[in-house]
Amino acid sequence: MSSNTAFTYPSPQAGVDEAYDTEGGIRPHWRYLLHSLQTLGHDAIEERQKKARRILRDDGATYKIYDEPDANQSWQLNPIPLLIHSDEWSSIETALVERAELFNLLLQDIYGERNLIRRGVIPPELLFSHQGFLRPCQHIKLPGAQQLIVHGADLVRAQDGQMRVMADRTQAPSGAGYALENRTVMNRVFPSLFRDSHVHRLSLFFSRLRQRLQDLNPNGGVARIVVLTPGIYNEAYFEHAYLANYLGFQLVQGGDLSVRNSYVWMKALDGLKRVDVILRRVDDVYCDPVELKGDSRLGVPGLLEVARLGHVAIANPLGSSVLENPALLRYLPAVAQALLGRDLQMPSVKTWWCGNSDDLEYVCSNLKSLLIKPTYRRPGLYEVYGADLDDKKLQAWQNRIRKNPLQFAAQEYVAGAQTPTWHQGQIQPRASVLRTFAVASESSYAVMPGGLTRVNLDPDKKIISNQRGSVSKDTWVLASEPEKQISLRTLDMQSSTEGSSALPSRVVENLFWMGRYAERAESAMRLLRTVFIQLNKTEKLPDAVCRTLLSAVTHVTATYPGFTSLQPELFKNPEPEMIAIILDSRRLGSVANNLTAMIEAAEQVKEQLSSDTQRVINDIGDELEQLKLALEPSSLSAPEEALAPLITTLLAFAGLIHESMTRGNGWHFMEMGRRLERALQIINTLRSLLATEFGEIEQETLIESSLLCSEALIPYRRRYQNGIHLEQALEMLMLNRKNPRSLIYQLNELEHHFSDLPDDREILSSEHKLLLEATTALKLSDINTLVKTHNGIRTELDQLLSRLQYLMTQVAKAIGQRYFDHTEGPQLLVKNAEWQEQL
Repeated sequence: MSSNTAFTYPSPQAGVDEAYDTEGGIRPHWRYLLHSLQTLGHDAIEERQKKARRILRDDGATYKIYDEPDANQSWQLNPIPLLIHSDEWSSIETALVERAELFNLLLQDIYGERNLIRRGVIPPELLFSHQGFLRPCQHIKLPGAQQLIVHGADLVRAQDGQMRVMADRTQAPSGAGYALENRTVMNRVFPSLFRDSHVHRLSLFFSRLRQRLQDLNPNGGVARIVVLTPGIYNEAYFEHAYLANYLGFQLVQGGDLSVRNSYVWMKALDGLKRVDVILRRVDDVYCDPVELKGDSRLGVPGLLEVARLGHVAIANPLGSSVLENPALLRYLPAVAQALLGRDLQMPSVKTWWCGNSDDLEYVCSNLKSLLIKPTYRRPGLYEVYGADLDDKKLQAWQNRIRKNPLQFAAQEYVAGAQTPTWHQGQIQPRASVLRTFAVASESSYAVMPGGLTRVNLDPDKKIISNQRGSVSKDTWVLASEPEKQISLRTLDMQSSTEGSSALPSRVVENLFWMGRYAERAESAMRLLRTVFIQLNKTEKLPDAVCRTLLSAVTHVTATYPGFTSLQPELFKNPEPEMIAIILDSRRLGSVANNLTAMIEAAEQVKEQLSSDTQRVINDIGDELEQLKLALEPSSLSAPEEALAPLITTLLAFAGLIHESMTRGNGWHFMEMGRRLERALQIINTLRSLLATEFGEIEQETLIESSLLCSEALIPYRRRYQNGIHLEQALEMLMLNRKNPRSLIYQLNELEHHFSDLPDDREILSSEHKLLLEATTALKLSDINTLVKTHNGIRTELDQLLSRLQYLMTQVAKAIGQRYFDHTEGPQLLVKNAEWQEQL
């Protein structure tokens, strides 16, 4: 490699470059990486990029862009990291600790004595006009000296080569989990390169975060810590689940928590569990609909009062979003002098606040060269670069700013240093922004050795933001010698919470329905495959058999009216209707609809699932998309063959759950869902195919179809070698206790799960009684009686199956009523007060 190129990387023409000096030479700490990349070559790097995408996909790493709901939601990682030498990092780290300490003091002053306002250091309207300033949070304090638990800062390298702070993130700083995921992926994609580069590890940062949260416990004993998430539709939900899983905390939503007797409680399957510490990922104004935003469905009514009483610790504390006001940067030098008695080691990017009359005139006169920022961040309102606006839009922005000057700030545009980035098969320079993280320690702050680097692949995009499609990079802080690996789990083994396996009822409900939807989809596909096989036989089936098979498809999948409509054209050409039952995701009961619901339920409990399970769930989604292609009219694939890969993937999912999931309450409910649904599917299939009497040949076809649906045809032939007979088929499908797809097997398995559930009552529960009634009715049935017919109907069989269907449906309802939380969220009974409407 020559001294001024890496592949086709251009030498710096203007600005500053992370990897190259002003003379075009490679900076010393970049040489090993760039030489290694050239040694690997183009094809190998492309292959590593594909491997990184596969790992991210298998891990379920996503990031939702609100303005592009149909865009690819996968988390994007560029394979070339940002490198920072340990000498430079030492000064960056010191400056970040100082900044976190300053913002901690600033937060305490804002919600304490407000001396900075009294002394004229910051204007009162800067604070009181900001929607993140929450008066109800006055004088709420966490245990310890540090009130700001986690501080995030966005750094950009200026033209002089020094780092500047563009923004501070103090409410619920996102990105640390993504940085950890990036590191995990890079370690797998470039294992030897990572090892030989002597990169500082991230695990100690998360260990300190975990320890700090435990130290916040205001109630004594071992803390029960939860991560509060807005839910699966939040842009960073993956990170919430990932952090909860890595740190060993329970992921909860607002509806999982309630306030009783001045404490916060988690509504778990086996009763209420007191919550001591909340690591929140919900914006503060949404956290309590009683005292903050009245129409919020994401928070916990009464949470603020519990925090005020000191019975729960919330990190970061409610009200800390006021520190994210970019206008504060304009006054930060004076704030540092007032609180620290010195200038900050790392200055901020030059900032103007439009609430200041002189600043307002300057901003309006120089709008073309500035970044325009709202003082309060919310979805749909983003910063704008004046150079990207035409004259008409510039004028519109001037009018908007002059109308509400307090709500806008402006910053000098700093392009940032160019960073080597892999794009379109070569290394290209792209501007970068680095988000760093600091966590409170006993006496100060500890900084993550690295962070989340972001770049725009499109060089014409000037604003780097995940919501605008930026991609991420790992950040390597290079040590002079190999670091000793430190595991989070080995440091914190003593900190296990009694009953830490307690699950919110929402979680077990989603696991229950995940099992039901998976089994429902598999059963539907087995039936559809069987019908395709029978219809495509060389010898044409009798019309009565065709109608029975097709009607069974509608009855079992509940996709009415379907084949029950008796429309002649449906029976003449049934394939379009059957394919619609497979692929129409908007149709209740279809395979696609059930699998979509299953995947969504899995997303709700992502933190409960292993990486292998998540990988198989992703495979299910991929196989469904492949099935759509295979069943297109232009495809020559046989439908029964096209269904096989998806069925196999669902079997892999069931097997993985059975072999790898711990036998806790979550597993019991998932298995209960599967067994309950399989029982119902068996009942419906037998009732649809075998309750009516047919001639010998037709009856044999329907019996064979019933066995084929339940994967019992080969075991049946092996056991009974005298042909296909109804009595023997019913024994195999209904009463054979050793057949894992028989009806009695499902009821016995449900009995075992019911016995293992938490229950302090001596009498049987309602669902247990219903199950016992169903099991007794089935065991007392007589096969010879069931096969008897009356006017062409097997009345005893039909009545038994009808009774069992009713009982199993009631079992499902009883489970839901007893174990799942169906309380309505908080409702606003009066119109928002004017101050609430401004939040």
